[in-house]
Amino acid sequence: MMKKMTCIECPKGCRLIVDAEKGKVAGVTGNECPKGEKYAISEIENPVRILTTAVLGQGLGLKMIPVRTDKPIPRSRIFEAMREIKKVELTRPLKAGDVIVENFMGLGVNLIATRKTE
Repeated sequence: MMKKMTCIECPKGCRLIVDAEKGKVAGVTGNECPKGEKYAISEIENPVRILTTAVLGQGLGLKMIPVRTDKPIPRSRIFEAMREIKKVELTRPLKAGDVIVENFMGLGVNLIATRKTE
């Protein structure tokens, strides 16, 4: 199966054509640098995303505290991660970068605050 995608690894935005069968990449064309091929393979075989959202704050200056994962997580687990994040409630002041949940969902990533709270 041929799949078209745009590479987002550099400002060129190469139009990639990916030949993939059963979740494995057989070939990539259209990339002007090696990053394009690596990007296409990752997107087909193991897509990951940084999850950015907010958690509930109680007794703080903000009712919703912006958070994100410090590393990408599997795209297939985004909805499960959102269900887990809904359970998180912050009651203590934080600085940007403070860890809220270590080893979030056993994925080896931390859920961190992205804004100072008071």
